Amino acid sequence: MTDDRDRLIDAALTHVPFEGMNQRAIAAGARDLGLSPDLARALIPQGGAGLAAAYHRRGDAALRERLASAPVAGRFRDRVAAAIWERLALSDPELVRAGAAVMALPQNAALGARLTWETADTIWTGLGDTSADVNWWTKRATLASVWAAVVLYWLGDHSDGKADTRAFIDRRIEGVMRIEKLKARARKLPGAAALADLATGWIRKPAPSRAPGRWRARKDRA
Repeated sequence: MTDDRDRLIDAALTHVPFEGMNQRAIAAGARDLGLSPDLARALIPQGGAGLAAAYHRRGDAALRERLASAPVAGRFRDRVAAAIWERLALSDPELVRAGAAVMALPQNAALGARLTWETADTIWTGLGDTSADVNWWTKRATLASVWAAVVLYWLGDHSDGKADTRAFIDRRIEGVMRIEKLKARARKLPGAAALADLATGWIRKPAPSRAPGRWRARKDRA
């Protein structure tokens, strides 16, 4: 079944430039493979949104493998920027544009947000992030917003070699690093650590086996 789904995704994606990221592309891919319409719907039950999600997650999986096999070196901000750039390189602008149009629909907003979060988590985890508690969440939330902005900029960038996008990534990462420096300074203020623990002490970093977006609450103290 998994092999059939992968084959159908491959076949459907070839029709996206002509049909869009939708059920028509999936149906066309199924015809190419000789699969029944019912089986095609069972393999990709969410239609165009499911196809877009499958394509996006393939890119995340490829980035995960690359970061594991060839870790990025240099300053941390440069490593984050390089990982974002690498993730873009794994994407086809036409397919991303079609997927973005599907995810812009109200009924797909939650899935689109989750996919953005998953990419941020892939990058932080691939770079060896070991943060815990609220830092685990804030890092991913911040990078998710950066990723979303970068993708929109990249889709409209017609500069040679997407040089403008690379500069945009650097600017956004620089902005994030300034925020992190301010946070670090704030933590050094008298009483800041106690206040942070009081405000976020109920949050625990998700266990490795649990999906992003889930958490474990601390057990009630006696």
